Amino acid sequence: MSRKDGHSHTEFCPHGSGDDVEQMIQKAIKMGFTQYCVTEHAPLPDSFKDHYAGVETGLTEAAMSKTDIGRYLVKIAALKQKYRSQIHIKVGFEIDYLPTEVEWTKAFMAEYGPQTDENILSLHFLQGVNDKFWCVDDTPEDFQKGLMARYFDPQDLYAKYLSTLLTAVREDWRSPSLKRIGHLTLFKKFQDIFGLPNELSDDNKRLMGAVLATIKAQGFEIDYNAAGLYKPSCNEAYPDWWTVQQAKAMGIPLVYGSDAHSVAEVGQGIHDIETRIN
Repeated sequence: MSRKDGHSHTEFCPHGSGDDVEQMIQKAIKMGFTQYCVTEHAPLPDSFKDHYAGVETGLTEAAMSKTDIGRYLVKIAALKQKYRSQIHIKVGFEIDYLPTEVEWTKAFMAEYGPQTDENILSLHFLQGVNDKFWCVDDTPEDFQKGLMARYFDPQDLYAKYLSTLLTAVREDWRSPSLKRIGHLTLFKKFQDIFGLPNELSDDNKRLMGAVLATIKAQGFEIDYNAAGLYKPSCNEAYPDWWTVQQAKAMGIPLVYGSDAHSVAEVGQGIHDIETRIN
């Protein structure tokens, strides 16, 4: 049976465990994975700091350093060869959609897209208080200070995330290696701390429908991300089950993603997610 992890990280991630990616690959092999996509957080542009207002670590620890890109690509290339008879390793980046940095991002994709196999486009930063950008998934305190304080109705916050995501997937990225859209309902990460509504409003369901229709039209896949299941403040995979059902009905491919930042997280939730995908 084919088993794929489409979303994982490495020791090059500043907010990770520091576990060596080779050990993570070895665990994936033991768990029966036949494909393993290494998708480290792409560096953020220096200019984004002028638009960001959250805690410093939300910016400085969000992504790998530009100076590590070469070492990262070389290491994964070597591991591809070393384990080629046991597992098909793919390399790429998880790339942030930043509305203020679209041209920088296109230039990054133009440079590194041809050197990679599969990339993910994700939304981690959202415009909030003082029209600055705040991290959606860093700390509950920042989420409350920067986003909930701007969008008093949680459904308005959801709408802002989904409308921003819609703009992202409508963009012409001109990058064949951009394959998937990451964790569509990341805005629910802190739902069980703040008592956020689990279900989208009718308006937001229509907005999510537009996101899904655009994903399908663009030929993208969806990252079915298990990480939320293991967040004590979320307890739900990304995207939520309603969205998964809509995507399946539309024929959009869903690809399991562990979003592993450690050996322990490799394969997390795979049996549950496989059942829901099939």
